[in-house]
This record gives sequence, structure tokens and C-alpha cells, in this order.
Amino acid sequence: QVRLAESGGGLVQAGGSLRLSCAASGRIFSSHVMGWFRQAPGREREWVSAIRWGVGNTYYADSVKGRFTISRDSSKNMVYLQMNSLKADDTAVYYCARARRGLSSRAAEYEDWGQGTQVTASS
Repeated sequence: QVRLAESGGGLVQAGGSLRLSCAASGRIFSSHVMGWFRQAPGREREWVSAIRWGVGNTYYADSVKGRFTISRDSSKNMVYLQMNSLKADDTAVYYCARARRGLSSRAAEYEDWGQGTQVTASS
């Protein structure tokens, strides 16, 4: 089991930037996939991005491609989500999680969720 803790959320004007961090305690293996999800009020949890821990390959939802960048620092057991050109539609609670088995965009395929961090982009 891996414990995850997100930080870095806040209130920003539309067009601004935020960098989310996810601190992981416990062993993350090179075969693991770490992902970011978000959930807005009244909506289902939505996959945002993922990264293969070992090789660093990255994947993005179409809605954030070109604006968000996921990265990891394996020496610190950290995962980051750099969010640029934020829009009001990006407003949500953002979660990081570890995939059970390989790459997936389905929330049910992830475990070890963090508590989430609120991101609000005001228009």
C-alpha cells in the first residue's frame, strides 16, 4: 500500500497556473503507473493524466493536453501536475492515485487515493 498526499491547490484567475504535488510514502515500483484525477461538484471523477513510474512515459486527457504536464521525481517519491492556461472548467478537487495494473483512465482501476486538493480557476 502507498499513502498519497496532494498539495498545491488554490484559487487562481483563468489563464493562470498552479503546480500540484503528490507525496507518496511507501514503495513505488518501476512498473507502477501514477495518475491524476479530478472531480467537480455533481460530476463523475475524471481522469486527467498518468505517468509510468519507471520510464516516465506520460499520458493526458484531450481536455488538458498541451496545458498540463505530469512529472515525477523518483528520488523524492513525488508526482507533480503543472497546470497552465487554467480555465473555469478546470475547477475541481484533484486527486492522485496509483493504478492497480498498468495504464488506465478508469478510476476503478486505481487505488491508494490521496485526500485531494481544491483547484479553483475564476473567470
